Amino acid sequence: MRQRVLIEGFYKINVNKKVINKYFKEISKELKLKIYGRPIIFSPGGEGKKINQGYDAFIPLIDSGISLYIWGNAKFFSVIIYTCKKFDEKKAINFTKKFFKSNKFIKRTF
Repeated sequence: MRQRVLIEGFYKINVNKKVINKYFKEISKELKLKIYGRPIIFSPGGEGKKINQGYDAFIPLIDSGISLYIWGNAKFFSVIIYTCKKFDEKKAINFTKKFFKSNKFIKRTF
């Protein structure tokens, strides 16, 4: 069993490491997925193109993981939830849209 969903959109909140940690904790709880380690959050801090500045983040789950990418200048996010456990895709989408206050989003299921 593998389930994946890619959720992308434009956000209206201020995103920083604290907000990313909160998202990981709350989305995992909402989907009943178990976290087993600390999130890894990177910010390139001026390396690369200005348009691509933001965060790259990952949280390990017992059943796989969640990756989150944030483009700060474009106010765009991309979330990949990948698990070996079934989860409610609609809950994942609705929670993510609400959390990031997104009204423009794209969802792809694999």
